[in-house]
Amino acid sequence: MKISIITVVLDNKKFIADAIESVLKQNYQDIEYIVIDGGSTDGSLAIINSYEHKISKIISEKDKGVYFAMNKGIALATGDIIGFLNADDYYANHDIIEKVITAFQNGNTDAIYGDLDYVSRSNKEQIIRKWVSGNYHDHKFYDGWMPPHPTFFVKSGIFKKFGGYNTLMRSSADYELMLRLIVNHHISLHYINEVLVKMRVGGQSNRSFKNRVKANMEDRKAWKINGLVPKFYTLWLKPIQKIFQYRF
Repeated sequence: MKISIITVVLDNKKFIADAIESVLKQNYQDIEYIVIDGGSTDGSLAIINSYEHKISKIISEKDKGVYFAMNKGIALATGDIIGFLNADDYYANHDIIEKVITAFQNGNTDAIYGDLDYVSRSNKEQIIRKWVSGNYHDHKFYDGWMPPHPTFFVKSGIFKKFGGYNTLMRSSADYELMLRLIVNHHISLHYINEVLVKMRVGGQSNRSFKNRVKANMEDRKAWKINGLVPKFYTLWLKPIQKIFQYRF
């Protein structure tokens, strides 16, 4: 099976090489790697271009935001499977994609997800949070659950059938996508019980209480546009669950 990995980047010269290297060092060979740069001016593009002989497709142009760029990547992808790796992130080991492909080949599943570690921006050996996803059941989204987006790998046909990222969303299009695919369209899932991705802390939606409130409103919008009604506690359990992921 061919897998397309898409990295979207804008002005991240400090960490983009780590993301690229973690893809290029994967043991699995049939990887189409696509990098979508939003018109970086900090030197990121020079770093990306230094790997141009190993990256399948590089696009650098101004766009309307991260989710527009992700959809651009989906449109360019030719793999059987599509996954996203953020410019701040990297795969936990060199055999992650091999394990993902094996899981797809061994089971009749539309999507695969796993666990994620949040690490310090200054020291990637320091684990700040451990996001253990666990197995999915029909009511988990109502309990505030979602899989970590960077560990979410989906068959390309699912995007063709149900669409990509909703660009009307400002910060929760990844949540809306997974809610739509998993809850609304009941795609089949398989859980890999191990850390697939390491993510550096500092996500925009979690930087302040104000941003967390905005993210909560976006999450509510995701349910509404899908014609779904969350429980009264659903969208407050979502951030509360994060408290128990921290390593004190």
